[in-house]
Amino acid sequence: MRMARKKQAENFTEVLKQAHDEIKQAVEKKDISAAMILLEDCQNGAIALGNLIENEEGEGFRTVSFLEDYCELVYQIHESFAQGQEASGNQVYKKLRKVFTQIENSVRNDIRIRYEIAFLPYKASMWDSLESIWQAAKEDPDCDVYVVPIPYYDKNPDGSLGMYHYEGNDLPSDVPVIHYDEYRIEERKPDAVYIHNPYDNYNFVTTVDPRFYSSELKKFTECLVYVPYYSTTGGMSEGQASCPAYYYADYIIIQAEKYRQFFDPALPAEKLVPLGSPKFDRVLRMCANPPEISAEWKKRMEGRKVYFYNTSINGMLGNTDAFLKKMRYVFNLFKGRTNVCLLWRPHPLLESTFDSMRKEYRSQYDALKEEFIAEHIGIYDDTPDMTKTIACSDIYIGDGATSVTSLFGMAGKPLFIFNNRIHTLPEKDDWRGEKINPVFDIWGDDRYQVSKNNQLWFSENNDYHYRFYMDLGTGYMGGGYYLRAVEIKGKIYVFPRNAQHLLIIKNKKIRKLVFKERIAQAGAFCGGWYNEKYIFLFPDKYPLLVRFTIDTEEIHYVEGIKDFYVRNIAGEWRRGGICLYGNELVFASPEEDGFVFMDIDTLKARGLYSHSQCNLGTQGFIIDGDDLWLMPLNGMTITCWNPETGAVREYDDLPPDFKSVKWPDETECEERPFGNMVFYRENGKETIIISPQWGNMYLTLDRENGRMEEWKPPVKTEMKTRGRNGYFTVSGMGGFRVTAFQRERAGEDCQIWYSPERKLYDINLKTGEYQEVKIDFDYDELREHEPGFMEESEWMQYCMAENAFNSLKNLLDGDITGQPFDRERQIQAYAKINANVIGTCGEEIHRFVRGKL
Repeated sequence: MRMARKKQAENFTEVLKQAHDEIKQAVEKKDISAAMILLEDCQNGAIALGNLIENEEGEGFRTVSFLEDYCELVYQIHESFAQGQEASGNQVYKKLRKVFTQIENSVRNDIRIRYEIAFLPYKASMWDSLESIWQAAKEDPDCDVYVVPIPYYDKNPDGSLGMYHYEGNDLPSDVPVIHYDEYRIEERKPDAVYIHNPYDNYNFVTTVDPRFYSSELKKFTECLVYVPYYSTTGGMSEGQASCPAYYYADYIIIQAEKYRQFFDPALPAEKLVPLGSPKFDRVLRMCANPPEISAEWKKRMEGRKVYFYNTSINGMLGNTDAFLKKMRYVFNLFKGRTNVCLLWRPHPLLESTFDSMRKEYRSQYDALKEEFIAEHIGIYDDTPDMTKTIACSDIYIGDGATSVTSLFGMAGKPLFIFNNRIHTLPEKDDWRGEKINPVFDIWGDDRYQVSKNNQLWFSENNDYHYRFYMDLGTGYMGGGYYLRAVEIKGKIYVFPRNAQHLLIIKNKKIRKLVFKERIAQAGAFCGGWYNEKYIFLFPDKYPLLVRFTIDTEEIHYVEGIKDFYVRNIAGEWRRGGICLYGNELVFASPEEDGFVFMDIDTLKARGLYSHSQCNLGTQGFIIDGDDLWLMPLNGMTITCWNPETGAVREYDDLPPDFKSVKWPDETECEERPFGNMVFYRENGKETIIISPQWGNMYLTLDRENGRMEEWKPPVKTEMKTRGRNGYFTVSGMGGFRVTAFQRERAGEDCQIWYSPERKLYDINLKTGEYQEVKIDFDYDELREHEPGFMEESEWMQYCMAENAFNSLKNLLDGDITGQPFDRERQIQAYAKINANVIGTCGEEIHRFVRGKL
């Protein structure tokens, strides 16, 4: 019997029990007519209860026979009253109670509750997120289980519903499905409903039928359970922190306890249930017993190592041009190889996403796809069951920000994570693009550099020739944990980027000062400033500005500053500029004409406006005596502002050919046009030169008449916002590198950093003479300390990352630098991010939900 029906039966028994009390009182008051009416009501109630039970449990059920006995007794008592026989109220009550107790016990114990559970998948390829729960539920003798695939639609660019899709026929053959029109959820009111789509109407690419939004489903079930359609290798995107279904679901299944912190803190703690991912159940089972594959696949795979190539939506949207070039690069490397088989599996919604968000690139993608299939470069996999494909693959290659990596990780199969910007084989010095990306010091002390693999490198003579100094002890080969290192009073301080702590190093011994842990995402800090007294760490996603006092090691947290200069504008996180002005740090708004001045000693803050008519956000400051030059984040106007007097002058007389080119897609825009400024005097005349960021030329500026003209730097640099190839990632051209001392002297000597080639030049602005400052690392040491296969970060577990030392060709040739693949180490690493590693997650989820019902 369904739970709701049993509750109805139990309510019947309660009503009958109350009637027995009323009958007793009526008899004792000698109101026999009232007692007889109550007995008739009991008779009718017992008949109705019997019909209900018989309809649910069948004829001859034990409780019904007790009800028949009860009806006979009620009839006899009623007849005795009709004949005028006397009886005490207590006697009548005891007779009724004696027989009724059997009914009550039988309803409670003999009628077993049957739970109705509905699974509502929409994408057949995502069925693995529900499958093992369904398997556990259907084996439960007390459950009636229904799989009801629901329809979904592509979304048109204007948000309206586009093409209709229904994938009920694509589920595995052993899954019995019922059409959504035949299963009327508003009538059946299932006890529990499982869903794996959390977005409702907030997905830009697709949407399930609005009838099945979580807000609608919750009206018709006691228990709505959301199970993520994805699994993760350690992190979660900001977009998953708060989805509509979270607020209607009764329970959200999370992969492990650590993921609790990724969700909206407003969600009740008991709603988040860390039981693991059912997706892992399936992949573990499949890999232990690989399924049969088609004769065509078997022929192509025979005697070859199978490389599973995953093209994800995130990778495509991140940089579509680079993504397509990467596909071409991969296909070309596999062509003609007889010892490997490329198995390409695009994300199921990739083509829909091209249509809705990157339509101008769809023809290029289609051409690549047609070539892949026509030239038999490999196997094109559009089957609905990805897990089967994983089971017959040997190695993963592709993007890192996708749940497919976690499935390979749990299965103990190697992962090679792509850098989608790389689409050429590495040349001799391409390692420079990855290793040389220095964060220059404001005081000119560039002795220390932190590498991407969390190592510290040292230039003893501060001459940019670096040798390995020490590992920073993260246990990870990536993750961008640290930004830079500086030496203050004989100690090395390592500033965090993604870490939430400060490192202090003395005699190569590391001490860690841990901050309040406030975020689970990467991107805690974006920079820092220091002097002999303080270190200030500027937050990005971390909610607090941090001040560290060097002598006392006190840590002060400042609230409110971060929310002023870090803002999400039209879906993009933007940061305003920061500088030191006198004894105050100045923080700029990234979207309006506003500034916060904070005293570095007292931490007292004050707000100011420049009252510039053109300032729509400031990305950087140039200090010029008492003046602040405001470099625009939005717009093409430079503002010179004196915060003491309030004087403002604006400069926008740009050359006709000047333009700003957005990174990374190289579209023309009016954002981040300028980088830095230098000032020098020649024959009593001031010269101001402005370097570009996204702009396409250097400029001179006449302070008096406001005229700007192109300035040709003596260094032969190509004006571009991309590096010379994918190993040289840039977000601008570089520009003037000016230390605090150089700015004070305002001399004619300065440096230009040319980011696309990772080159630094000393130049004389007056004569045009220049000389390259050689930045170099010991190549043999770089190779020696290249990690190879290793844990990448807390957001991405054990893998190997594509770079100049380990290209895709190196992988195919078996010629990698660093540690070889270690399957046991990988399995241990991935065990840390899943609450259930033995493949019984689905059983535990079903047991939990049954218990709650």
